[in-house]
Amino acid sequence: MYHYVRPTDPALPYFRHLDLVDFKKQLSYLEEQYGFLSKSDFLHSLETCTPKPGIVLTFDDGFRDHYKYVLPCLLERGLWGIFYIPTSFYQKGKLLDVHQIHLLIGMHGGEVVFNALKSLVSENMLSHGNVEEFRKLTYRDQKNDDYTNLVKRTLNYYISYDHREFVIYELMRRLLHEDGSLVNNFYMSPMEIRQLQEKGMIVGSHTVNHPVMSKLSKDDQEKEIIQSFNFLEDITGGLSLKTFCYPYGGFYSFTKETEMLLEERGCLFSFNVEPKNIDEYDLRNRRQALPRYDCNQFPFGASQE
Repeated sequence: MYHYVRPTDPALPYFRHLDLVDFKKQLSYLEEQYGFLSKSDFLHSLETCTPKPGIVLTFDDGFRDHYKYVLPCLLERGLWGIFYIPTSFYQKGKLLDVHQIHLLIGMHGGEVVFNALKSLVSENMLSHGNVEEFRKLTYRDQKNDDYTNLVKRTLNYYISYDHREFVIYELMRRLLHEDGSLVNNFYMSPMEIRQLQEKGMIVGSHTVNHPVMSKLSKDDQEKEIIQSFNFLEDITGGLSLKTFCYPYGGFYSFTKETEMLLEERGCLFSFNVEPKNIDEYDLRNRRQALPRYDCNQFPFGASQE
């Protein structure tokens, strides 16, 4: 699983990303140590419920990084990948909340953002602040400072969605002083997404708004799934197959209800975040929660800042 893959940007001294040089080194390492699973072999393993050895590459969030930097690397090596796209930006024309948080921390660091956040958030806004899994299990595998973890947990997990958008808007207004160059071209264009599929990649859904699905009602979860797939079907001219991955990931970020909704909508498989190999049990019994590793758990995959 990858997110930001890009060269270092001096305008974002605290921004967590995988440097492009290290990404290329990691691809070489993975090929040497494990080999890559072909797309046809991967799909055959799903059909037969028989896991095959090899690496499958997935890329979340629809960043332009993936078209500009990742795609050429994959094509040069004869590789393929699965690209999971949240679709809200294409309807609303603004960065997703989660990515605004990344930019704020990337520019100023966690302590500055936390100090600004304190004056904006009151206890009654934290509707999920006592969810034990959110407090104990989130960001365990990231090397964040305590302030960064507090900001990300508060804005991604604890705060009610009734208040989140306004609080992030206020943080952006107060702290993100830039000319627009950081936010322009942040995501792939619809044409670039279509080209991914035309060049042999798989395009999948990552919801509309990138929410923690377990915080939503069943109806709202269904809207996130249906509307995102409908948009991707339209811009690609028809998806090659239906696949989904959970925003944030981890079993606390979705429910059995979410998995059932995906099955009912004809989703062939979905990815969770769980650091283990896919086995026969997963393929037969939990296809809507397949495990995958974060790239930072392997050599050359550590995020830079």
